[in-house]
Amino acid sequence: MNGFTNRQQLLAEMRNGQSLDWDVIVVGGGITGAGVLREAQRRGYKALLLEQQDFSWGTSSRSSKMVHGGLRYLAAGDLKLTKESVVERERLLTEAPGLVDRIAFYFTFRKGLFPGRFAMTVILAIYDFLASIRDHRYCNNDQLLKQFPGLDQTNLKGASYYTDAMVDDSRLVMRVLQDSIDDGAHALNYTKVNNLIIENDKVCGVAIEDIDNNSVIELRAAAVINATGAWADRLRNEVNSETRIRPLRGSHIIIPKSLYPVSNVMTFLHHDDKRGVYVYPWEGTTVLGTTDLDHAEDLDIEASISDQETDYLLNAFNLQFPNNSLTRADIISTWAGVRPVIGAEQGKNPSKERRDHAVWSDNGLITVSGGKLTTFRLIALDALAAAAAQLPTPASVVNDAMFVTPDFSASDLLPNNPKWAQRLLGRYGNKARTLLQESASNEQLSLGDTEFCMAECRWAIKHEAVQHLDDLLLRRTRLGMCLPRGGDDLYPALKALFATERQWNDQRWETEINRYNAIWNTYYSLPNNP
Repeated sequence: MNGFTNRQQLLAEMRNGQSLDWDVIVVGGGITGAGVLREAQRRGYKALLLEQQDFSWGTSSRSSKMVHGGLRYLAAGDLKLTKESVVERERLLTEAPGLVDRIAFYFTFRKGLFPGRFAMTVILAIYDFLASIRDHRYCNNDQLLKQFPGLDQTNLKGASYYTDAMVDDSRLVMRVLQDSIDDGAHALNYTKVNNLIIENDKVCGVAIEDIDNNSVIELRAAAVINATGAWADRLRNEVNSETRIRPLRGSHIIIPKSLYPVSNVMTFLHHDDKRGVYVYPWEGTTVLGTTDLDHAEDLDIEASISDQETDYLLNAFNLQFPNNSLTRADIISTWAGVRPVIGAEQGKNPSKERRDHAVWSDNGLITVSGGKLTTFRLIALDALAAAAAQLPTPASVVNDAMFVTPDFSASDLLPNNPKWAQRLLGRYGNKARTLLQESASNEQLSLGDTEFCMAECRWAIKHEAVQHLDDLLLRRTRLGMCLPRGGDDLYPALKALFATERQWNDQRWETEINRYNAIWNTYYSLPNNP
């Protein structure tokens, strides 16, 4: 199979009374839901994933893009979460090179601030021990300034070097979903679950909107798994009135790489609240992040950065790099995501909340929420374990690798450009070869300072369940976030691709342009952008 679930075919089968019974229905198309689908399918279950927006529309396209163990969790004494995270990090680095890549971090020290060099050395020694690697050292000011020129040297006492990893979170979701679908699972985006089906006080399915027919389709399942993240309470409240999710917003700023080019990550403590801030490279740009605030807004409206958060991040950078001072005019774009944290104490500092996950079973509904991007596989396994009593005997898992290993190497794919080939293999697996074969050579050129190309746009439009222009520019690729003005220079070429691959006429194109511009200006630009 080249692409995702055939939406029209599956819905037609459901309308005709087919494909109404499933072993597992997963509600939520972020990384947790994708992980549950993957693990359910490999155990031989007939599995379906439903997402009310686009795949990875919520938290899973708006993280800080880091696959890490969480040093602050270790510093807080959470050894279990740190151990799980660093082991999963190393596993992802091994299984998905080109998608998950190791990167250097530099944690700077300044006189009078905690932690200092000795404390960080101890913490990093434990961190590396848990991951079965040795990858940390101390860097003096001269070494640090070679990596980050212009860094303010006032009270600067060097830095600790260590490594974690970076990922395109949305592409991670897409790769997990694609491998699941190739194995026989099904996934539908833009398919809303209206409500649970409850019989004899037990959840036995879901009712979904069939927008095309203005009707409702009822689907039955041995197990319904609620993996909706920050939205988890909403569905769970149909069977349990408890509120457990504390939505926390983290916002980021993207600036052109030319203004401050970095190839590694610098992390330091914000002068206002002593919270960690990062400056790091991403997709040909430089990113500043993140914040950590309660998010009280409507979760169905996309999260966006506030004026206060914008100032917070700009001020943090400008104090560290006074000779490279930034203003709002320098910002290419922004993004904000909502973390589904399991709230413990009312009024507790958001940054003090634990980041582990929780699983609840209520009248047959399994709800899973919280946790970290890095540990999505373990979260999925816990959710399925909670549903085990409701499910048939699973098939034996012969190979527990999250990803299907490509049949060819990067040097086989592109002998003259193995680095880019590895990137394609990490993101598309075996489909990387077909992606190149289905595109012209001029479509394989990098766009702007990014490593994205028009061949990837063609592939996504044709094979990756793209329903709207924003799906393509904000999630399948990140061109809308990494190019000036939301990537509007690409509009003519993209219009031609959509006309060829999806038969969009001028009216549909104008509708999509208006929709995309409204989304970008409201949620991915500066606050109050006209």
